[in-house]
Amino acid sequence: MSYGMPSGEPAAPPVCPRHPDRVSYVRCQRCGRPACTECQRPAPVGIQCVDCVRELSAATPVRTRYGSVARTGAPIVTWTIIGLCALVYGLQWLIPNDEVFQDFAYATALTEVQPWRMFTSAFLHSEGFILHIVLNMYSLWIFGRLLEPALGRVRYLAVYILSALGGSVGFFLLTPVSMNPVIGASGAIFGLFGALFVVVRQRGGDVTQLVVLIAINAALGFMVPGIAWQAHLGGLVTGGLTTAVIAYSPRGRYQLVLQIGGMVLVGALLVIITLVRINTVGGSLPTSAVVSST
Repeated sequence: MSYGMPSGEPAAPPVCPRHPDRVSYVRCQRCGRPACTECQRPAPVGIQCVDCVRELSAATPVRTRYGSVARTGAPIVTWTIIGLCALVYGLQWLIPNDEVFQDFAYATALTEVQPWRMFTSAFLHSEGFILHIVLNMYSLWIFGRLLEPALGRVRYLAVYILSALGGSVGFFLLTPVSMNPVIGASGAIFGLFGALFVVVRQRGGDVTQLVVLIAINAALGFMVPGIAWQAHLGGLVTGGLTTAVIAYSPRGRYQLVLQIGGMVLVGALLVIITLVRINTVGGSLPTSAVVSST
């Protein structure tokens, strides 16, 4: 019996899709296409082609050392806070009878009955001194552009909010109980001072210039009448402590849990300090009151 030659053309050798002139019998573990030595990338099992690696990299967000998603572009949270402060400042001018100030400014005598003022006062600024909001918003823009990408949007916002609250707690703790109001974002901005100090120090940078800047701004609180240095101090300590929790939490699967737990503890500490202070001066606190402008 005789056998004939098989019909049809012999199968062509596999070639790399990116380099058709190169034969390769090694295939990508993900897509199954041949990949030449130039297009091969090591994978946990076998190799992957360069196209699959790029696709996976685009689908998997890059994380910063603090666990947040690395982002580029405008600092959205910073611009949002600036916009809210500008909006509230406009409402202070437009709404008659100083109602915005009356409803949202913070006075230590109102801590027990209207504690939300400890936070809302950070969005108000002096109508009679326009540099108050201008300087605060400029400082927020400068430090926000540095810290928001480094910490991530959510962590950065948490630092800002806790620092704003910490500023009010510092004012409550270090001043007599009264109806003298305090307004402005300075406590929160000093919190960003403390945050940047921790970030630079944790990364091994030189903090000398930053310490000088903090010292100058702190000194102004004692030299210029009407500046609440107590709020600055409270915000500075709170911002530094909150950022330390974020920056020094060990990287790994429990990093986020440790960061959230630490920030919750900072918030709880501020609440405890406030409650202890209320219990200490309870007889001086009114059951209801209205803030008067000064």
